[in-house]
Amino acid sequence: MSGVRCKLDPVDVPTISRFYGIVIRMYFLDHRPPHFHAIYAGYEAVIEIETDEILRGALPERALRLLREWTSIHRDELAANWERLQVPEQPAPIAPLP
Repeated sequence: MSGVRCKLDPVDVPTISRFYGIVIRMYFLDHRPPHFHAIYAGYEAVIEIETDEILRGALPERALRLLREWTSIHRDELAANWERLQVPEQPAPIAPLP
């Protein structure tokens, strides 16, 4: 599956978690719906927090499965970070998958 190459500037986008080569980031004051950016091996996907739906981009299937497992575990923390970033305040780190 091909995806969109990552174009994020890591200085402007706080990293909130890293696991198995997947980097999770959120922008300050970003557009709705609440979402996060997942970067893996040069690919980027924008994932809606509430539904796990890919809003834009793509990830390899294995990375997407891991990401969805992580999201289901940390959905409340992701939503809380989204709210912090809208104030804007720094997000809290979120634990990786074991």
